[in-house]
Amino acid sequence: MYHSASANRQRPCDLRNADASGGSMVSRTNFGGGTAVLTPATARPAALARWLWVVAWMVVAMIVVGGITRLTESGLSITEWKPVTGAIPPLTDAQWQAEFEGYRQIGEYQQITGPAGMTLADYKFIYFWEWTHRLLGRLIGLAFAVPLAWYWIRGAIPSGYKPRLLALLALGGLQGVFGWFMVRSGLSSEVTDVSHFWLSIHLLTALFTLAGLAWTAFDLRRLAQIPGARPARLGGVALVAALILFVQLLLGAWVAGLNAGLASDTWPLMQGRLVPEFDSSQGLFWAMTHDPFLIHFLHRWWAWVAVAALIVLARKVRPLERRAAIAIHAAFGTQIILGIMTVWTGVSLWVATAHQLVGALLVIALTWGAHVLGRRP
Repeated sequence: MYHSASANRQRPCDLRNADASGGSMVSRTNFGGGTAVLTPATARPAALARWLWVVAWMVVAMIVVGGITRLTESGLSITEWKPVTGAIPPLTDAQWQAEFEGYRQIGEYQQITGPAGMTLADYKFIYFWEWTHRLLGRLIGLAFAVPLAWYWIRGAIPSGYKPRLLALLALGGLQGVFGWFMVRSGLSSEVTDVSHFWLSIHLLTALFTLAGLAWTAFDLRRLAQIPGARPARLGGVALVAALILFVQLLLGAWVAGLNAGLASDTWPLMQGRLVPEFDSSQGLFWAMTHDPFLIHFLHRWWAWVAVAALIVLARKVRPLERRAAIAIHAAFGTQIILGIMTVWTGVSLWVATAHQLVGALLVIALTWGAHVLGRRP
């Protein structure tokens, strides 16, 4: 049996008719002349929405642990990528010594942590955070792939959503690949850190995946409430706000990758001046993508462009969904305060971690508001 949905400008009406081919019942929800969308009667959009929210919050947790991993300089502690066997940490002293020996071969140990007197106990601390980060990635993959297969077999996925769910699964796989490329960029005796470009790709892919999970969950929840509801569209003010926020998140990732948060512990001035001194000897574009002082400056002031865009978005959303507008205001307000506190505290671990957490929540809030504006009759 199938539910057939089309569109009517006034109000939905359900028509029950016998199928000419076999007498099975067909439900037609008419919304005014749109193309019919056939959805299996076994579809469970509400259950799928709840499942996607569980995965989304797991992604938020992974982003937080990733932030801690970065702030504790733990990202290079595991020098091999073992997608399956790597889920088991070292269990014997010999295994720990072997892992530690691999870490001793890279520039971070030889130039920074080794001369500082790193012990095996110190190494175990940074290993824990990187291992936890990778373990969360594996758990997220299972939490998405296994229920997806189950819902697929049961015919619980509404028509049109299978390609999107497969795309989200592929994004999750890419996230793991990008994470390894990021780590590999720092596994050399010549460098002491990962590439900030790969770090930004890794982080932004996670945030894009988070937005995709939230958007799809909103679509499915609406479909559960209104049979025949069409997926929302992203455009207009919401698209502009999303692009502006994307730039801010990119700059934030570069700040993290270059340790540029340490470029200044004062706000609003840097080095006692509005615009700090920076290295422009290789051109302005190079400075905008490599110089920690200029990138820090751009990140702290582009934030206000993002705030203006989010205020406009929230004002558009408020008449339609007041809670979404409040969420947007609360998220960017808290994020600004945490950003300033991160600077003032010299990048305190837990303040900076909270800053990254609220950044992820801001992505969800923007997605919510954009979805509200993009809903179709």
